Amino acid sequence: MPTPRPSATNPDPVHAAVADQDPADEAVAAPPAGLWDRMREDPQYAPEHLALEAVRRLGPEAAEWARRTRAAQPHLPPHALAESAIRKFVNRARLSGAVSGAAGLPGAVLDIGVLAWTQARMVLHIAAAYGVDPAHPDRATDLLVLQKVHKVAETARLALGVAAGRERAGALFRGTNTPLARAMLKLSVKLAQMAGVRAAKRVFAKIVPGAAIILGTWANSSATKDLARRSQALYGQRAIGGPPTQRQP
Repeated sequence: MPTPRPSATNPDPVHAAVADQDPADEAVAAPPAGLWDRMREDPQYAPEHLALEAVRRLGPEAAEWARRTRAAQPHLPPHALAESAIRKFVNRARLSGAVSGAAGLPGAVLDIGVLAWTQARMVLHIAAAYGVDPAHPDRATDLLVLQKVHKVAETARLALGVAAGRERAGALFRGTNTPLARAMLKLSVKLAQMAGVRAAKRVFAKIVPGAAIILGTWANSSATKDLARRSQALYGQRAIGGPPTQRQP
């Protein structure tokens, strides 16, 4: 059956295209529907919502991946384990850029959301490779600082606290009169910031026929590689500086 074109309200085609690379990963290959809803309703804190959900949903998966891989290859050094995760997720980032590149603004929003989610997944796998607990709540702070949403951990923690409070409040921002197009645009800018797509013109250039697929592929893989280097520096240093970080009760 041919894959349907992505739309603003149906991220499943992108989800399916990314998951085609590894069917076992389908359940976590793209942001879940509930997260899309929260980010669309509260775009100002979209990166914080994504970071919180990523640690909850993807942290245990990363921990299990590291445990399983170490059991199969006990002599594999942490750096090599991290590199294997980086290769996997850079390829996924490149794929998501090609899949939604020609779909206009809705496709660009989906692309950047999937990219930010894929990058968060990569960071958590890198943490696990170096023995740092990927399911610890502090990883959400790490994600926001590594992805340059916040410059320092303290402001990231404060923003996460605000986002968590809004999340618990449920439908706090529902029923506003903000047009869907404006909300989608604001969401795309916030997610682009998180994913490392710094120039807003990269988002809108995806609308231009022909150049869109090449641009999406290059921007996604480049931003993901940069994030991988920062993550290796952070977690590699933590591994050198002491024993593996354990999750606190």
